[in-house]
Amino acid sequence: MHIIPAIDLKDGKCVRLYKGEEGTETVFSENPGEIARRWEECGAEWIHVVDLDGAFRGEPRNMDVIRDIAARVSCPVQAGGGIRTIDTVRKYFELGVKRVILGTAAFSDDEFLRQACVEFPGGIAVGIDTKKGKIAVKGWTEVIETGTGEALRRLDRAGVSVILNTNVDRDGTMEGINIDAAKDFIASSPLPVIASGGIATTNDLDKLKPLEELGLYGVILGKSIYTGAINLKEAIERYS
Repeated sequence: MHIIPAIDLKDGKCVRLYKGEEGTETVFSENPGEIARRWEECGAEWIHVVDLDGAFRGEPRNMDVIRDIAARVSCPVQAGGGIRTIDTVRKYFELGVKRVILGTAAFSDDEFLRQACVEFPGGIAVGIDTKKGKIAVKGWTEVIETGTGEALRRLDRAGVSVILNTNVDRDGTMEGINIDAAKDFIASSPLPVIASGGIATTNDLDKLKPLEELGLYGVILGKSIYTGAINLKEAIERYS
């Protein structure tokens, strides 16, 4: 189970949101590159980066910061947020990103999704973010009617390599993982799953660890490691 630290970017700063809502950010650092180095020194095998401005606006806004993050660490970086065109996907790989995360466009543009998967085999992930049981898009501001089962089958056929499943209702709340929802999602997915949203303590990690046998690839930690509720180095040593 990969323990993956998150760096969420807004206005070039490292922040965390509450339930993904714009305007709720808490700034944790004005130097995201240094945060990435700190997480790598803790043993991180991947760094997860989200351009929140990009997710809300529909186009990347923090590419220079992401370039700096990728240059500062030797571990691979996965990044997403507002990636809606194949040219943007190419730019991210040119920046040094090793895995690109698609969201909204993966559900609205079949040709774009197919092209990205063909051009970058093994390098495309898709976020299926759930809000009150429905898939949330456009920076988590809208939901669509496509069921998760149908979406997972289509993404598998397209050649997506991994799914990121965030429980938006728990994200940034420190309320703990909704383990039943996570288990149901992972069990239904034909693709490996990275889980996130509400993971608050190592007790949540204890609950998630057994789900590896169902297809859990990793978990993303955000607010819990910024507040010190989870020690990233110890979590990596214990669970990875």
